[in-house]
Amino acid sequence: MKSGFIALVGRPNAGKSTLMNNLLQQKIAIISPKAQTTRNQIRGILTDDDAQMIFIDTPGIHKPQHALGQQMNKEAINAISSVDMIYFLVDATQEFGKGDQFVLDILAKQKMPVFLLLNKIDLISKEKVMDLLLSYAKLYDFKEIIPISAKEGFNVDELLATTKNYLEDGIMYYPKDQVCDYPEQFIICELIREKILYLTEEEVPHSIAVVIERMGRKKGRLLINAMILVERDSQKGIIIGKQGKMIKQIGIDARKDIEGLLGEPIYLELFVRVEKNWRNRTSKLQQLGYIPIDIED
Repeated sequence: MKSGFIALVGRPNAGKSTLMNNLLQQKIAIISPKAQTTRNQIRGILTDDDAQMIFIDTPGIHKPQHALGQQMNKEAINAISSVDMIYFLVDATQEFGKGDQFVLDILAKQKMPVFLLLNKIDLISKEKVMDLLLSYAKLYDFKEIIPISAKEGFNVDELLATTKNYLEDGIMYYPKDQVCDYPEQFIICELIREKILYLTEEEVPHSIAVVIERMGRKKGRLLINAMILVERDSQKGIIIGKQGKMIKQIGIDARKDIEGLLGEPIYLELFVRVEKNWRNRTSKLQQLGYIPIDIED
């Protein structure tokens, strides 16, 4: 059996999480129109009769504005240096910029194969696709350049088949039926955060985090208590909404996805708490799992 680890890297909003979900034909990575949706490395596992591919969805590489942003960049760069292959996703609707060049400079230091995936080609003309393919081919010695639409699934099967040609014989790292290596609580928190990203204004999304405070049984149904952390009182008001309408809608939308994930009906109770400047507090970032806790000998 062939096997290998493949990192999905690129600028924010390049479509990495959308591609991950399409590759696995299952939603394990949250997506939204807002940049920097992904904060952690998320591993998705695709196993068939002759190969196991472990895809690592990384945070978009960007200019950080706070400690959380710095850690997100670190997560992405660490993933690049510890895999067998790299998918470099580029948004075909955006001009090549300093952010793309920054990623290319990082990739130039690596020795593993790099595929350029020109994403969102369903939104541009065929002539524009050809122009972009030619221009990107001059920038770097990519092993493969594949135009795709992660959202529509265009060329995803070809991408998988081509990837297998570059994998080496190896072991099966995960059981055949496992598709993600994160615990259910992490995915639940991410699904709740996704709904907040979709429903709230621009000032709120990157100032929130979600943590599960309790899971248990209530009247035979799973009860989940989740705390939404924000940085300012004004953000708390936005999350709750007028007469509680916003938090109610967040709960309704999140519950549908969580029930789909768990395969059973649930009670979902959401609360909001202000944690001022949490994105710059190392102890809070460690508590939320964004920064590993160092263990001294």
